Amino acid sequence: MSKTVKIEFNGKMYEAESIEINQANESWNQYLLDDGSVLKLKTVVTNIVRLEGVYDNEGNPVYVVKSGNVITATPPEHLRKK
Repeated sequence: MSKTVKIEFNGKMYEAESIEINQANESWNQYLLDDGSVLKLKTVVTNIVRLEGVYDNEGNPVYVVKSGNVITATPPEHLRKK
């Protein structure tokens, strides 16, 4: 069930519809660095709203996504603190 909320976006206040997330697939992105470390990053979405009557240049509705990042590092042994 959606509900209407007010949010600030680009310095202006807008009416927005809170959109429920029905399904998510939040996979890890993995990066191998030159120093031998492996960084893994996952974005976890916590809330999505659609701005009422606001569209991008292609006519698509504008969504605002609140999220957090989960990061883990696996450095090689020589970079670890003893």
